[in-house]
Amino acid sequence: MTAEELSQVIVEGMEDKKAFDIVVMDLRKIKNTVCDFFVICSANSDTQVEAIADSVEEKVLKAGDSLPFKVEGKNNNQWVLMDYVDVVAHIFQKDIRAFYGLEDLWGDAVLTKVEH
Repeated sequence: MTAEELSQVIVEGMEDKKAFDIVVMDLRKIKNTVCDFFVICSANSDTQVEAIADSVEEKVLKAGDSLPFKVEGKNNNQWVLMDYVDVVAHIFQKDIRAFYGLEDLWGDAVLTKVEH
């Protein structure tokens, strides 16, 4: 599966659990990036963050890809990072996302907002 296809599967997993403000950031034209895409979404609670992370993992496995290389943040479910090597999913509680402002940090990336 290509990184673009994986990004779309991750978006679908997020949408299945009512994530909002979903964006896909294309980092391929930026030098020294850690991956090709960030997929970022917001959630209203730690319970929803966990549900979204579980949904993403399930969708990616069903699509024929593997488990994430690494997952961070599952202890408190305020910001869960799921590293699929070429694509990194970021699942934030809404206020935590605003605080870290990843979209601003990677301002040179091509940003695609997912419309429902």
